[in-house]
Amino acid sequence: MKSFLSLLIALVAMNIDLYAAEAGMPQLDPTYWASQAFWLILVFTILYIAVSKFYLPKIKDNLDNRENKIKEDLEDANKFKELSEAKLKEYEIILENAKKEVSKIHFESKNILDKDIQSKKNELEKELEKEISKAHKEILELKKNSISSIQNISENITSNIIENISGDKLNESSIKAAVEDISKKNIDKYL
Repeated sequence: MKSFLSLLIALVAMNIDLYAAEAGMPQLDPTYWASQAFWLILVFTILYIAVSKFYLPKIKDNLDNRENKIKEDLEDANKFKELSEAKLKEYEIILENAKKEVSKIHFESKNILDKDIQSKKNELEKELEKEISKAHKEILELKKNSISSIQNISENITSNIIENISGDKLNESSIKAAVEDISKKNIDKYL
């Protein structure tokens, strides 16, 4: 249709006398219009075929490849985003589990230490009780021994006092019996 229209315009223009061709513009001379139309049609046909068969498919392929590449990149980006979100969730879960594990270990360690401290405290208390009872026994032993020493000293002092007062020396067995009798009566006060 387009070629027919252009041919029609060319034929109409040939029938009209154009005065510009006579003045020096040969392209406006109707005698050359047929060859000009032929070459015009030939050049544009070759150009159209070259563009439509060679260049446009390459451009279309490039655009399609670019569009496919963009789609693939977007899909990869979405996959990586989902993967990173999954890894982040996994990391958060691991971190939370680690925190729980640390608190569990801390709690267990505290319990173990408390038990250890309590057992050492009990052992120390038992040792202290043993030492206290041992010291108490030693004190009682010292009291008993001191009573016999006090009795000996009392006997000597009593015998010296009686000897100094009366001038006579009394029988040691009678002094000893008197000191023992007094000691037995008052020994409960000191033990």
